[in-house]
Amino acid sequence: MIETKRDLQDVVSIADRNVETLIRQRVAEAFAADGFLGEECGYQEGQSVLTWVVDPIDGTAPFVNGMPTWCVSITVLHCGVPVIAVIHVPCYDELYAAAAGMGANLNGKKLSLDPSRNLQNSMTGIGCNSYVAPERMGSIVSAVLGEGGNFIRNGSGALMLAYVAAGRLVGYYEPYMRASDCMAGYCLVKEAGGTHLPFPAEGEGLLQGHPVLASNQTVYTDLWQSILVAWPSPPDAGLRKPAQCATRLATVYSAGIPYFKQKPRSARSSSSTSPRPAFLPKLHMVCALSITVADFHSNI
Repeated sequence: MIETKRDLQDVVSIADRNVETLIRQRVAEAFAADGFLGEECGYQEGQSVLTWVVDPIDGTAPFVNGMPTWCVSITVLHCGVPVIAVIHVPCYDELYAAAAGMGANLNGKKLSLDPSRNLQNSMTGIGCNSYVAPERMGSIVSAVLGEGGNFIRNGSGALMLAYVAAGRLVGYYEPYMRASDCMAGYCLVKEAGGTHLPFPAEGEGLLQGHPVLASNQTVYTDLWQSILVAWPSPPDAGLRKPAQCATRLATVYSAGIPYFKQKPRSARSSSSTSPRPAFLPKLHMVCALSITVADFHSNI
């Protein structure tokens, strides 16, 4: 069964909901104090400093149309920072995994970004959705092509962020993404040696959409400046979204690179600043969950 959400291009399948329910139940059984944010069923606040962020099928449109470019994305946030990430691509039998300070890997092989890759000798991923006006996307694509680059869109932002971590793409940009779509990819890119725009993943920010940009260290500034030059107008001129969201995104244009300054973490207690003992047991569960989900999909 397939339903639409915001428009005819924004689809959700019964598989999305069933898989999210499966993951939510498993997490609740093992780590009842943790929060949980799912793409389909929303946010449940927890009592710990850890929050699971899940997109059961990122790339639902490719999934329901019989294409292989979809994935399962699971992240664990520690006080708003992604510290565990797994992206599983069942159709290609690929498992991307990362943990803060422990690096990133693809099917057990360490990922490390090549600084020689740039806009001209690599491909850039570009994402779009109905929150963004077509003319804005056209200007961004034109900017990438004008710099001598090339672009690709495969229908899954999470998967293209994983491709950045793997060095298959030099960067990825999407003007409006939610945490469930990008947090795992952000963790993978950072642990592979790349960088990204900060994402305000605490409080109301966790539940709202924001711009996403990730790349290797070499191309980051050039890519972001190309985007700003391509669309210098106020954000609300190119975003189909509530006015308050457009106002928040104005920070992008007024603050430059980087556009967000995360609030200092020194105010938090020392017990909440060392996530490793708390999240290491979860890494194994995240990997196991993603494989369980793949088995679930194969029986649909």
